[in-house]
Amino acid sequence: MEKNKDLSFEVAFFEDLHGRLPKDLRVVSILAQLYTQAGRYDCGLKLDRKLVRMLPEDPVLHYNLACSLALKERKREAVCALRRAIDLGYCDFIWMREDPDLDSLRNYAPFQDLLLNN
Repeated sequence: MEKNKDLSFEVAFFEDLHGRLPKDLRVVSILAQLYTQAGRYDCGLKLDRKLVRMLPEDPVLHYNLACSLALKERKREAVCALRRAIDLGYCDFIWMREDPDLDSLRNYAPFQDLLLNN
């Protein structure tokens, strides 16, 4: 995923939409992704938390939350979110090993254990 790309138009458009449709999952999800792509990790993390509250049983949303936490160097919380994603059925371990959003976890023992045990 390209980081820090100028996405100001797209972000502004979806921020406006989110202001009018704060419970629209598609809008919240797209805006969270745009924030992350633009390097606005705090904003992306906030919306990923919102998405998990909106759909607590969705494994992909927990995975995305883990990515946002990893980007913020919140390793312990990121691994907890990954565990929850796996418990809910997330099973793309090949991507989990390669996802650049999880780079901060590569040498983190609990993350390595998670991958070994799945």
